[in-house]
Amino acid sequence: MSMFQIFNVAGSAVSAQSQRLNVVASNLANADTVAGPDGQAYKARQVVFQTHLFGNDAESAGVKVSQVTEDNTPGRRVHDPRHPQADADGYVTYSNVNSVEEMVNMISASRSYQNNIEVMSTAKNLLLKTLQLGQS
Repeated sequence: MSMFQIFNVAGSAVSAQSQRLNVVASNLANADTVAGPDGQAYKARQVVFQTHLFGNDAESAGVKVSQVTEDNTPGRRVHDPRHPQADADGYVTYSNVNSVEEMVNMISASRSYQNNIEVMSTAKNLLLKTLQLGQS
């Protein structure tokens, strides 16, 4: 694998983790939302990654987002007959977002993003050192 291929691999990971962070942010923003007029509450979304081979030789592989899926787990139901969105039985349906799981996802995605930025920075520094060798 050439040194330049490292940027493709790490860059694909940075892009994928960025999408993951966007989905986590959307989930956290909707964690306490209630069902709308259609009776449907926000459903948590999850990013699914897939290996992405670079070139015909397949000696290097990155990652890409293959899909964003919705979690079909039922939302949390709370008995609150005074709430304007309560159903006929007095229950309010909230989103199925688990804030604790989303925070763990956020930390994981953030660390992976940072690690891949560090990989690109290290590769850049090694290439610069290699160029400096040629100047001596």
